[in-house]
Amino acid sequence: SRASDYRLLKIDNKGRIIQFAEKAKGPYLKAMQVDTALRGLSVQDAVKFPYIASLGVYVFRNDVLKLLKSSYPSCNDFGSEIIPSAVKDYNVQAYLFNEYWGDIGTIKSFFEANLVLTEQQPKFEFYDPKTLFFTSPRFLPPTKVDKYRIVNAIVSHGCFLRVCSVEKSIVGILSQLESSVELKDTMMTRADCYQTESEIASLLVEGKVPIGAGNTKIRNCIVDKNAKIGRDVIIANSDGVQEANRPNEGFYIRLGITVIQKNATIRDETVV
Repeated sequence: SRASDYRLLKIDNKGRIIQFAEKAKGPYLKAMQVDTALRGLSVQDAVKFPYIASLGVYVFRNDVLKLLKSSYPSCNDFGSEIIPSAVKDYNVQAYLFNEYWGDIGTIKSFFEANLVLTEQQPKFEFYDPKTLFFTSPRFLPPTKVDKYRIVNAIVSHGCFLRVCSVEKSIVGILSQLESSVELKDTMMTRADCYQTESEIASLLVEGKVPIGAGNTKIRNCIVDKNAKIGRDVIIANSDGVQEANRPNEGFYIRLGITVIQKNATIRDETVV
């Protein structure tokens, strides 16, 4: 169902790549079907998955790398220029990678690839004892929480969560969720700094909005870093709008997903 979103490969019965197609549709898409059982899929899976997508991972012999300079000096991109050109002159073979892989080339796929990590048994797991993952050392304190509810979520370091609800969401580093915040199906990326309680109080007195969110309901949303979301705000896209450009108001909508811009300010009582 998502084949037309990708760069597809067509192979012969020996696994040699003979054709590329960029986001093919209609009859061009159907023409890119191959017998994926040739690459190791079961007969049942081959019927369900008749397309081969390029992951953008390539392995060369040293002597073939000369083509980068001698044969295709004007090419800049592997996937759209060099590899399709090399198919004409070299034996380019497809390798079946049948483990976890997720595309993040669109807003929707990026959003879904992140939120799926909040599930109890995701296909990709950061906490595999045999394959450890280490993030950049930021030397931040642990997250501090007060009267919170968290269900299927990932909460990063250095956050403040006060009397809030977080469900199937990701809360990035240094994020602040104040009283009565409800996050659901939301990715809050991060903040770059702390604001003290006195700084926050001063901003509120001046009618300004501090970094983070307070007394707000947010659904199906990506909140970019350092966003300031005021009180009594509802971000839910209840009308199911698929596409919208509202940069002056601090947000976009892409494929039904609301995206709050980096450093944006969403004023009190705003409804998106």
